[in-house]
Amino acid sequence: MAVLAHAEAGEIAARLRAFALPAHQDLRTPENGLVMLRGRVGGDGAPFNLGEATVSRAAVRLASGEVGFGYTLGRDGEKARLIALCDALVQSRDFSASVERDVIAPLREQLTIRRKQAAAETAATKVDFYTMVRGEG
Repeated sequence: MAVLAHAEAGEIAARLRAFALPAHQDLRTPENGLVMLRGRVGGDGAPFNLGEATVSRAAVRLASGEVGFGYTLGRDGEKARLIALCDALVQSRDFSASVERDVIAPLREQLTIRRKQAAAETAATKVDFYTMVRGEG
């Protein structure tokens, strides 16, 4: 689900076009809302409300009965619906392996490449500071 949440809606849709999708219906049409973000001082202090973030959610049921749920940050309802559809397909015996192989695995690889590129760009700006110590007392 994390791979799908980090992917672009167009990337997911493009990968799903290769499938003969089974009949499905929206249990919950895509909708937008807010969630409260919580934080802790120092990582272990008392929790506090940091702020709110927009989220989109959807739910889909396949004709065979599998139900999928999709959540994503932002206001992209279509992306939430596509994530929900993938979630339902992964639960199906007929589609599970092919969705993992043809949708999720390539998206995971793209995500890994993007993260490595970002890490390399960040590392290129690294500055090493050092202090010279004098031999005087």
